[in-house]
Amino acid sequence: MQFGVYLPNYGEGISARSLMELAAIAEQNGWDGFFLWDHILVSKNAGHPMVDPWVALAAMATVTERIRLGTTVTPVARRRPWKLARETVTLDHLSNGRLILAVGLGAPTKAEFAYFGEETDPRLRAERLDEGLDILAGLWSGKPFSYDGKHYQIDKIRFRPAAYQTPRIPVWVGGYWPNRGPLWRAARWDGFFSLKHGGSMQPKDIRDICVVLESQRGTGSPYDLVTMGRLAEQPLEEQRKRIRAWEESGVTWWMESFFAAGDVNDVTKRLEAGPPGA
Repeated sequence: MQFGVYLPNYGEGISARSLMELAAIAEQNGWDGFFLWDHILVSKNAGHPMVDPWVALAAMATVTERIRLGTTVTPVARRRPWKLARETVTLDHLSNGRLILAVGLGAPTKAEFAYFGEETDPRLRAERLDEGLDILAGLWSGKPFSYDGKHYQIDKIRFRPAAYQTPRIPVWVGGYWPNRGPLWRAARWDGFFSLKHGGSMQPKDIRDICVVLESQRGTGSPYDLVTMGRLAEQPLEEQRKRIRAWEESGVTWWMESFFAAGDVNDVTKRLEAGPPGA
């Protein structure tokens, strides 16, 4: 199992520079990945300082060499897929193939969509997400590509360079269990980032998710099952016990979550201590 840092892209102590420093500390202390939320507004009057995750990730890529980098999650429906394709391929090359793109519908709907005149209907946003992913994969290939969908149409074009990673940049789909829609979508791609309405994920939930995924995609090919929470607050032996339970259930990535990231000093101390169970 690999261990990532799961951090908001906003907070009093969050800046592109502080995120660069945190990413370097995470790599030096044995973490495997660093993943940022992708928000543009939390609420109308919250006033949180916020950074663009893609600019910050680019800066983080320049001070690290090993850890994976990415978003959790990017709402593709509020992005132009061709612009996102350029950004992700650029970051994939800058990082020498360390990018993972996690996607979803996005939330909160009012702050992220309605305030800016964007589509709020979840069904239509899901359609745009699916079409956007198809477009990303096509443009990442570096081959001539055209698209004729309900929401997007593209004349035959070719984007170069192709993605650094082959066959393409890995895509994780985020969703709330036990909703089946995101899970069926995730079965088409490279991983599922699992959350749960009204509580936290448990190993039994992951085992149930595995059953659904196997019915959709079979077994054998590599696939990531990702979940998040806080293990660091538990005694070391309890951390190791819970890690074994997650591994046995099928989890491949554990995200140590920092929902309140205002105090960068606290995050720094946690990262310096190394991944859970270390």
